[in-house]
Amino acid sequence: MAKQDYIVGVDVGTTKICSLIGQLTESGLEIVGIGSRPSTGLRKGAVINIDSTVEGIAKSIEEAELMAGVHTSHVYVGVAGTHVKSFNSSGVVGVKGKEIDRYDVERVIDAAKAVAIPADRQVIHVIPQDFIIDDQDGIKEPAGMNGVRLEGKMHIVTASIPSTQNLMKCANRAGLTVNELILEPLASAAAVLTEDEKELGVALVDIGGGTADICIFVAGALVHTAVIPVGGNHMTNDIAVGLRTPQSEAEKLKIRYGSCLSETIVPEETIEVPGVGGRKPRIVARKHLADIIEPRAEEVLILIHNEIKSTGYTNLLGSGVVLTGGTGLLDGMPEMAELVFDMPVKRGYPFGVGGLRDIVNSPKFATSVGLLKYVEESMRKSRMVANEGKAYNRIRNAMGGWFKDLF
Repeated sequence: MAKQDYIVGVDVGTTKICSLIGQLTESGLEIVGIGSRPSTGLRKGAVINIDSTVEGIAKSIEEAELMAGVHTSHVYVGVAGTHVKSFNSSGVVGVKGKEIDRYDVERVIDAAKAVAIPADRQVIHVIPQDFIIDDQDGIKEPAGMNGVRLEGKMHIVTASIPSTQNLMKCANRAGLTVNELILEPLASAAAVLTEDEKELGVALVDIGGGTADICIFVAGALVHTAVIPVGGNHMTNDIAVGLRTPQSEAEKLKIRYGSCLSETIVPEETIEVPGVGGRKPRIVARKHLADIIEPRAEEVLILIHNEIKSTGYTNLLGSGVVLTGGTGLLDGMPEMAELVFDMPVKRGYPFGVGGLRDIVNSPKFATSVGLLKYVEESMRKSRMVANEGKAYNRIRNAMGGWFKDLF
């Protein structure tokens, strides 16, 4: 297959670096390569150690390439962290002809982008929400419609230039060229949300190791994105201190025995906790582990709920909340989230891919799969626009020939 038939996504997270290789086929997107390595060079989504991050990216890519049997050099990288900020903006242009074309849509997007942002920030996404033609609102695709005044509402995502440059530098040192930086919660949404959920209103909450990413859709449009600097690592730290065990062992205990609802744990159930510095392991009640996790999990969910409430969209989330990310796999997390959010909550699993889908069928792979699906959808839209342009030119040339024959 040609190189352009493959898409490579790299999720550079706080706890793991995951690379996926997807192949575009006639039947859709197929996962053909997976590589994953522990991440030690990031904190809360930002690079703090370039060498460690370069090594993690290089090894995860190498593993994915060996599985897929291809060599890759161009990748799409997920970006998150507290340096990511977003806001809504709008722009207005006059339509030069009677019919709105792609150029008019591009002009209104540029008008919405024409806002003052700090010199140390860059725009990474401009996502159309809806358009207004004259007095008609709620239009998703204005091209081809008639009107004299076009207004566009956009969701604009910005990121710190130094943070994104450090991320791209790590990829470049690993021998890769970054085609595009993609906001991670936007990628996760592409992997786990259905169009019906977006139309009815939904909040995607992706809780990773260092951050909790939020995406809110209302009436099919992205209206809010946010990154909160809390995640599963905070629970791991509490376990390490509370049970006096190494961080690595605390993470294993959290994944294997952790629960957000201590009341569901049988009091007699026990677990073995490894000691620190060669000390003997101890036997403790599993309920004690849950007692450590529960308040921290509740704190994280309350912070997320406060962020959602601050947007004013709470009453418009007919589909409730979709919970994804590795921390979302914790036992009892959806049940606790329902209590905190006071709305329906479900875990989000990636869908719509073939190949190695059984391996990536987990909330912890939502961002990785979403990077590929987001790019696939962008490529599909680009082809549609290109085909529309070719069709328009063919019609115009044909009509020109008819008029020439007439006169």
